[in-house]
Amino acid sequence: MRGLLATSRAAFLESWANRAGFWTQVTTMVVNDVAWVLFWALFFRRVGAVRGWDTPRVLLLLAILTTAGGIVLGLLANARAIGRLAAAGELDAALALPVQPLGHLLLRRINTTNLGDIAFGVVLFAVAGHPSFERTAIFVVGVIASAALLTGFLVATGSLSFFAGRDDAGELGFHAMLMFAAYPVDVFGGGAKLFLSTVLPAAFVATIPARLVDDFDPRLAATLLAVATFFVALGWATFHAGLKRYTSGAVWTAA
Repeated sequence: MRGLLATSRAAFLESWANRAGFWTQVTTMVVNDVAWVLFWALFFRRVGAVRGWDTPRVLLLLAILTTAGGIVLGLLANARAIGRLAAAGELDAALALPVQPLGHLLLRRINTTNLGDIAFGVVLFAVAGHPSFERTAIFVVGVIASAALLTGFLVATGSLSFFAGRDDAGELGFHAMLMFAAYPVDVFGGGAKLFLSTVLPAAFVATIPARLVDDFDPRLAATLLAVATFFVALGWATFHAGLKRYTSGAVWTAA
């Protein structure tokens, strides 16, 4: 644990070294997120509620998505890069260290731009999420579950590169997950909605946590935690199964 904490600290200090660049990147992402808020506000002003979703509920969804996504893509930036590192044979440095390799890889790099998502999501919830003690507690737990699920999913799909030798699956999974998670799953119907609740669990990244904040349901909460636990375990198992097939590229990098 001490080694992983040191890794995380080193990654943060590395990203903080250029303070002007740090704040520029964070601000850029915040501006991008504000554009999404304006889009949805204008959309619902013209169209009205869609299948029970209106501006306040979608802003809550965005608050959860940006916060959880910022944690995964910002603080655990290599979650998205597992496939590329495995396919290129660039895991040698991590495997040589006396720490758990997956934990080290996830904490080794911080993507400064996505830290803006975390700040934006928290502020958006504080401004538009009608925070109370209960709603804030559910929001925090929902964000943690969402971040865990997204991390496990990205690690699992990225780890397929150990077997296929290419990182196409990881990139495809990443883009599909974020694209569909940004929309309320209820706007989809039939088979698409089932798909987004099972194979591609985008519904559990933001829609379900947002629904729980608005109307808490113990059974739905238990389902969210179970799905998050499943994908964390799947990511862990797939990565370690893939390590048995890993072939070094003789590339000594910091990963």
